Amino acid sequence: MGSDEAYNFVFKVVLIGESGVGKSNLLSRFTKNEFSHDSRTTIGVEFSTRTVQLSGFTIKAQIWDTAGLERYRAITSAYYRGAVGALLVYDITKHLTYESVERWLKELYDHADPHIVVMLVGNKTDLESERSVPTEEAKDFAEKKGILFLETSALASTNVEAAFNNVLAEIHRKVSSKEVVRGSISAVTLNSSGAENQQENKPCCKNI
Repeated sequence: MGSDEAYNFVFKVVLIGESGVGKSNLLSRFTKNEFSHDSRTTIGVEFSTRTVQLSGFTIKAQIWDTAGLERYRAITSAYYRGAVGALLVYDITKHLTYESVERWLKELYDHADPHIVVMLVGNKTDLESERSVPTEEAKDFAEKKGILFLETSALASTNVEAAFNNVLAEIHRKVSSKEVVRGSISAVTLNSSGAENQQENKPCCKNI
């Protein structure tokens, strides 16, 4: 267990959205600073990790990626279990991928912790000339739903760091302010300092 001492929290973050919107490239850009022009559809589930520093804490982000294809829906419950953050990704050049955002959001809230931190991500801003989803439309939708919003380009490496780091910072804020109760704390806390022990001993409620 010695390696656990290297970080204070592990946050599980899931990538959701239709197939082909760039989820896998957002993941590889953030965790490995790589982009593949030959991105094949992800089969099943894969995850990568990256350790970041936030407010003096070391946080290990465990980011899960799955195919957006309907036939992989069977993995839903296990995929969302323990997730404290989600990036809901659409392609700014394909309006259909944006239209399905509401359905993905409903599925997320059906299966994940109610306190999960969600960011709506409009990917592929490098294809601005082909844009079919106006920034303001998506921004307004996110505000109405009470979720974060950002546009990114995994190809150009634009706002990818900001997207993941903003989600991680908001998760950390919720954990620190005890907005996230026992159900999530047990999923995110690894290192057992005194403060975290106090959180662990709080009465259990909303355990999913």
